[in-house]
Amino acid sequence: MRTRIKICGLTREQDVDAAVNAGADAIGLVFYPPSPRFVDIERAAQLCREVPPFVSIVGLFVNAEEAFVRRHLDALPLTCLQFHGEERSEDCGRYGRPYLKAARVRPGVNLVDYAAAFPDAQGLLLDAWVDGYGGGGKTFDWSLIPENLPLPLVLSGGLDAENVTEAVQSIRPWAVDVSSGVESLTGGKGIKDAALIAAFIAGVRNADV
Repeated sequence: MRTRIKICGLTREQDVDAAVNAGADAIGLVFYPPSPRFVDIERAAQLCREVPPFVSIVGLFVNAEEAFVRRHLDALPLTCLQFHGEERSEDCGRYGRPYLKAARVRPGVNLVDYAAAFPDAQGLLLDAWVDGYGGGGKTFDWSLIPENLPLPLVLSGGLDAENVTEAVQSIRPWAVDVSSGVESLTGGKGIKDAALIAAFIAGVRNADV
């Protein structure tokens, strides 16, 4: 099986190009204003124009009002929605668009029950439990992932080129999602490094082989 790859938190055209050219299956745009990786609709539209056919564009929302989400759906060619807050199944499914639901993992969280509460989701994205929502660059204990999840697994949380091969070999997720793990050491949050993106994707492909 080929593990799918999403590069999230993109804010610059050159980073979109780097992700696509390295072989990413999807790019992620953050529509959560408190995030340092937030992009507004106008900026997102510019980034979307860089995306060629057959690469998915995922819009990330956190506890957003319905009108806010619909404005983005009207203005942008989003392929999939990703919900990172306390949204319920009806909140996520009302848009008639494929969606992922994120869960922050820590001991005591029943991930099977959590996934079962979102039966119409395309997948369950597992991230580390941190203050705030996503992009914390923290891994979690992969042994907490049950084998009987009822949804395809998207693994996130602290992945980078150094650990993604082990992660894919150990967990065999449907997809992996990275943001901070491919960011420039000098550019700050939201500024990606093309070499790190390429190394990350190579690490996934090595695990697939």
